[in-house]
Amino acid sequence: MTIQQLRTALRTAGIPPKGLKRELVSALQSYLAKEIDGESSLLADKQDPSNSDKRISMMMETKSVEDQVQDANSFSKVSEVQQSRRTVKQLQIKGKMVDVNAKIVATEQKKSACASGRMTSLTKKKASSDVDSKYVSAKNRVTLPVNQSEPWTILAHKKPQKGWIAYNPRTMRRSLPIENTKFVKILSWNVNGLRALLKLEGFSAMELAKQENFDVLCLQETKLQEKDVESIKQSLIEGYENSFWTCSNTRLGYSGTAIISRIKPLAVRYGLGISDHDSEGRVVTAEFDSFYLLSVYVPNSGDGLRRLAYRITEWDPSLGNYIKELEKSKPVILTGDLNCAHEEIDIYNPAGNRRSAGFTIEERQSFSTNFLSRGFVDTFRKQNPDVVGYTYWGYRHGARKGWRLDYFLVSEAIADDVHDSFILPDVIGSDHCPIGLVLKL
Repeated sequence: MTIQQLRTALRTAGIPPKGLKRELVSALQSYLAKEIDGESSLLADKQDPSNSDKRISMMMETKSVEDQVQDANSFSKVSEVQQSRRTVKQLQIKGKMVDVNAKIVATEQKKSACASGRMTSLTKKKASSDVDSKYVSAKNRVTLPVNQSEPWTILAHKKPQKGWIAYNPRTMRRSLPIENTKFVKILSWNVNGLRALLKLEGFSAMELAKQENFDVLCLQETKLQEKDVESIKQSLIEGYENSFWTCSNTRLGYSGTAIISRIKPLAVRYGLGISDHDSEGRVVTAEFDSFYLLSVYVPNSGDGLRRLAYRITEWDPSLGNYIKELEKSKPVILTGDLNCAHEEIDIYNPAGNRRSAGFTIEERQSFSTNFLSRGFVDTFRKQNPDVVGYTYWGYRHGARKGWRLDYFLVSEAIADDVHDSFILPDVIGSDHCPIGLVLKL
C-alpha cells in the first residue's frame, strides 16, 4: 500500500496522517484494533516509539475487527482534497487483510472491510457542513469517527470547564498588523525527524514558507548528525540563507535544534554553556536587534519518569537562569517543545495523566517557578485564556486527544507587543504541529 493510500485511509477515519510509512501503518493498526480509552499513555510513542510498535504488533496478532458498525454520519466540513473521489485499496497488516473502500460522493456509498475473514460494513452519508460530527461507540466494536477536515475545531477535553472553546485558526488568528507597522513573524516546529519530513510525500517546505511568509523558523527534534547538516541546508527554503544547527553528540539521530532565518542575526550561540546539558543539541540562541530568540527542545522526563529529577532540579533551573541573564541586555523570546502541558486546559485527559511525563505536578510547578514566575509570559494562553488548543498528538490515539507542549514564552517587557500567538494544526508531517508568533517591533 502506498503512503498516499495510507494517508487517505487515516483521513477517512479522522486521524491526522502524520509521520513515516511505519508510523502511518501503526496508526491505522491501532485505530482498527483499538481496545482502550488510551489517554494515560499518550506520550509513550514520544518517549520510545519501539514500545508502541511492539504493543500494536501484539494487539494485531491477537485481535480482529469484529461486529458490524453502521452509522449514517455527517461531515462538518470537507476540504477540496477530501471532496475528490478517493479509494483506498487493500492493506496487509500482520497477514490480515483489511479492505477499506472510502469514497466521498454526492450520494450515499457503501464501504466494506474484511479482517480475519469477517466483513464489517460501514455506511456514511454526506451532509451539509453545518451538521455537527458524531461518533459511533459500542462495546467490543471499533470506534469510527466521521471524517473531518478540521477535527481540532471541535472541543475535545475529558472534563471541559464552562466557557472553554476549541481553537479554530480560521476564526481566531489575527490579521497581520496594518501597513507600515514593523513586525517579525516566527514559526516553531518539533519536526520529529527533519530528513523524514523533507522526504514526506505531499510536504513542501517552500509551500509552508509561501503560505505563512515567516521571517524565522525554529526547529526541534531534527534528529540530524553533524555530517547531515550541510546537505540538509541545500534542500531547504530559498531566501532563508541564515541557518544555525546543533546536534546531539552523545546519541546519534536524537534531539537537535535549529534556527533558519532570512534576517541575519547579530550573533549565535549554542547550548546553555554548561557541559552537562549541552551534549544533546537542545538549544540554539540567535541575537537580533531588539530581542534574543531561543529554539529549545526540553528533555522529556521519559518512561518511568527516569529523567524527572534531572529535568526539574538541573535542566529547568539552568534554562531559567540562562534566559534571565540574556534578559539583562534585551528581551527574550523562548520557543520550542517545552515538554510540559502546564494547565489542565492544555491536555485532553488531565486526571489520567497525573504521573505521565509532561504533566506531573513536579514538571508543572517547575514550569511556573523557572519561567512564568520569573517574568516570562505564555503568549498563547495570555491571548486565549479559555481556548483548548493542542500541539501534539500521539499516533495511537486519534485526532483529538492532544497535549499543548509547544510554546512561545516572552519577556514581560514585550508581552504587549505580541500581535498574535497561534497554532497551525492543519500542517502535517510530524506528531507535533507548528506554532507561530507575530511580534510588533
